[in-house]
Amino acid sequence: MHASSADLVRFSVAVPEDLLTAFDKQTARRGTGANRSEAIRDLMRAALVKDELRTPTAQVIGSLTMIYDHHTGDLTRQLDEIQHDYTAEIVSTMHVHLDHHNCLEILAVRGQGARVYELADKLLGLRGVHHGELTCAATGASLER
Repeated sequence: MHASSADLVRFSVAVPEDLLTAFDKQTARRGTGANRSEAIRDLMRAALVKDELRTPTAQVIGSLTMIYDHHTGDLTRQLDEIQHDYTAEIVSTMHVHLDHHNCLEILAVRGQGARVYELADKLLGLRGVHHGELTCAATGASLER
């Protein structure tokens, strides 16, 4: 829940003019009608969420994206085996065949941050996984500010 205008606090920040100009242009490009104050609030929330994600017990949601060559050794078996060890954290998967060798796999994940990051480390560290990225968000109070 966002603060009401009665709960808002004004403060000032000194920044270089070129940084402010670039920030204002970026805010305008977002096209959401966001003003500078809302853009700064968004950045503050993002920083709080990022910090919360570093807490091992934090509940997180996110996606794990991998591109891999399914012809590499027993990679497919290893991927399946690891994923079966994390069924509580994997909500859903999507598998896309990119070409004869390469696949894109996207996992929707949810759970304790330590377990989700552990899953990502195990999968992304396998030989044959060409690229991967875990993107997480917190599910707690930091989203309500």
